[in-house]
Amino acid sequence: MRVSTEWLSDYISLEGVTAEELASRITSAGIEIDIIENRNQGVSKVVVGYVKSKEKHPDADKLNVCVVDAGQEEDLQIVCGAKNVDAGQKVPVALVGAKLPGGLDIKKAKLRGVLSQGMICSAKELGMNDKLLPKELQEGILVLPEDTEIGRPIVEVLGLNDQVLELDLTPNRSDCLSMVGAAYEVSAILGRELTLPQPEKNLAETGNPASDRIAVRIDAPEQCSHYAARYIAGVTIGPSPMWMQNRLMAAGIRPINNIVDITNYVMLEYGQPLHAFDADRLTDGAISVRLAEAGETMVTLDGQERRLEPHMLVIASGGKPAALAGVMGGLDSEVTDTTVNIFLESAKFDGGTVRKTSRQLGLRSEASSRFEKEVDPAAVIPALNRAAELMAKYAGGSVHQGIVEAGDAKAEPKVLKLSLEKLNRYLGTQLSLLEVKRIFSRLHFPCGDADTGLLDVEVPTRRGDIQLDVDLIEEVARLYGYDNIPTTAIEGPTTPGALTKAQAVRRSLRKLLTHGGFQEVLGYSFIHPQQAEAFTGLNTAAKAVKLAMPMSEDRGVLRTSLLPQLLDIAVYNSNRKQPDLALFEIGNLFHTDEDVLTRQPEESPVLGLLLSGRKGTKQWNTQPEKVDFFDLKGALESILSYLGIDADQVLYEANQPKSFHPGRSASVYVGTGERKQLLGILGQIHPTIQQELDLEDTYAAEIRLEPLYELANSRVQYRELPRFPGMERDLAIVVDEAIEAAALIRVIREHAGELLQNVRVFDVFTGSKLGEGKKSVAISLTYRHQERTLTDEEVAAVTEKAVLALEQTFGAELRK
Repeated sequence: MRVSTEWLSDYISLEGVTAEELASRITSAGIEIDIIENRNQGVSKVVVGYVKSKEKHPDADKLNVCVVDAGQEEDLQIVCGAKNVDAGQKVPVALVGAKLPGGLDIKKAKLRGVLSQGMICSAKELGMNDKLLPKELQEGILVLPEDTEIGRPIVEVLGLNDQVLELDLTPNRSDCLSMVGAAYEVSAILGRELTLPQPEKNLAETGNPASDRIAVRIDAPEQCSHYAARYIAGVTIGPSPMWMQNRLMAAGIRPINNIVDITNYVMLEYGQPLHAFDADRLTDGAISVRLAEAGETMVTLDGQERRLEPHMLVIASGGKPAALAGVMGGLDSEVTDTTVNIFLESAKFDGGTVRKTSRQLGLRSEASSRFEKEVDPAAVIPALNRAAELMAKYAGGSVHQGIVEAGDAKAEPKVLKLSLEKLNRYLGTQLSLLEVKRIFSRLHFPCGDADTGLLDVEVPTRRGDIQLDVDLIEEVARLYGYDNIPTTAIEGPTTPGALTKAQAVRRSLRKLLTHGGFQEVLGYSFIHPQQAEAFTGLNTAAKAVKLAMPMSEDRGVLRTSLLPQLLDIAVYNSNRKQPDLALFEIGNLFHTDEDVLTRQPEESPVLGLLLSGRKGTKQWNTQPEKVDFFDLKGALESILSYLGIDADQVLYEANQPKSFHPGRSASVYVGTGERKQLLGILGQIHPTIQQELDLEDTYAAEIRLEPLYELANSRVQYRELPRFPGMERDLAIVVDEAIEAAALIRVIREHAGELLQNVRVFDVFTGSKLGEGKKSVAISLTYRHQERTLTDEEVAAVTEKAVLALEQTFGAELRK
């Protein structure tokens, strides 16, 4: 809200208070002032002049030589190049010695040999925003009204001796979206008397009752609680007075004509939006307030045809919409130069309805922004009378008797009880009852004693933000002065902040992966329904959560897997010549078991990994290798090791998750027996999908984070370096091809006992010599005792025990 200090001084004396001081005090009271704008951008010695004559310049086709009466001792000869300059005009004249915005100094000069004793100015040259001027004055010099006094300083004529405060209002302070509301606030802050307009006393009604000419009906009482109208006859459309135009421009509104300007002026003054219809263009002068019909259309004042929805509130006449209630008027009933009779509207529309209509149609206006925040219901009639008074005065209209209205006009103030003891306890003050009463008096909140230590405070309807006694306490605090409230030390136990275990694990993962060459990405939480079907992720039985209003078809469901977005990012990079990728994302997946949601979907945190292309870079002596399954598996094992999860707890089982390669994928489990749980899946993306996406061999993993949160161990355990040598034995075991190496290792660990320190597979061989369906797995075993050197006999006995277990479990044979 832009508040003109010159306009504000109509309601409250600002004598002795500068704009800077006022801004500081308003900010201290709780409403921040963003900008203090001085409308005079550096104009001096510019006065009103009268162009007595205009002649063509003898040596320049585009220049004119004008004789101007500027109220000086002699007429001035001024050379002007504006196309619209003409004899008989009142114009701004910069005298010799004048200063204009931008550091321009006016001096006597000869233009093509002709003396020029000043400059006839345009609005832009005076530092004004010419876009706020009426259209006919936006180009060329500024032409002033005919009754403007010659020689008068232009800063007085154009209201440039004004300063504008821009209030940064929070949504609860809609009362200050008006000059009257701002005046109430400043009156409370400064403790000065308030003088408000009294249109009821100044309005003179003539002619027949308005109800003989106009009629109103409300068919949607929930969306419009009160609708009032007046009939003003015989208006003359023309420019509004200069002082009114100046105030509108200071508020950021472009003047149009006297009728429209008056409705805007009163809206700014009272915070109550109004609308003026051409009464003769309404069917029988009757209107109804109703909801739009499905498929109904109307053309708004901006010339755009709008398709209406059944939830939109319209002002209708003759069965057709004449305006969008609270948003914008219709083109068919607008006020034009030929308008004679006015149907003037003032109403209380539901803020939610106006907001929904405004956003859906992309129409944001000064009126809609006020209705959205709920206008003062008590201002409907005063604003209507004020506008009618001004139309009679400045448009020559006759205000017919009476107001035609429908709906409930009651606007009762709230009465709240306030405890003095509670107020002082909340604020830590020792205010007396008399001091509190004085503060409410400054706020114009009538109050009286309800009981000992209690006050009955009457809250005016303009302050809809005050609903509870604590709101009244806040009002007392801000006017008493936050700086005057005593400070007290905070008491109580303090605890240092710390990360939860889940936060610490996620942070550790990001640190490890980024240091290991992975790049973190962030994908959309919404994916295409087909992607949800192709990648069922870790929960194959769950269903995707459909969005009621998706932004597009490609974002129709909540993601059930991180892999679709990782693949989309991989494709995006590959198409831009970046095929070598190591990506990770930490995000949530969403699942439900319902076809129609009746409860919140399940949400689970997941880590996604993706490798594609080649690892390393091309060197003079080596060629980079392609990534493979074991690079991805190694990355996962590094993660588990970094989090302190023992490799003995991790089990890999060959598997074929949906959309993965049938022979290069696996499920990962942690724990054993009843505590065994699925950790994740990893493998190569199915070749068909790779081909469709035009990707090289791509490997991906999806790991559940909740088991990692549970199993992660941040404690670092130190061990002594071994003092005794270890002993190694290599075995070559012939088994069926279907038997997994992990199963062989598990059996060896179970039967080799505590002496076995490490076991690993270092070779796998298949061939006809072994027999059909057989393979040879070479395993290296490392033994060590912490307190002595092992003997060959001890190692041989343990190894033999392990080999026997392999023979009994898998029918394995030692390869000769």
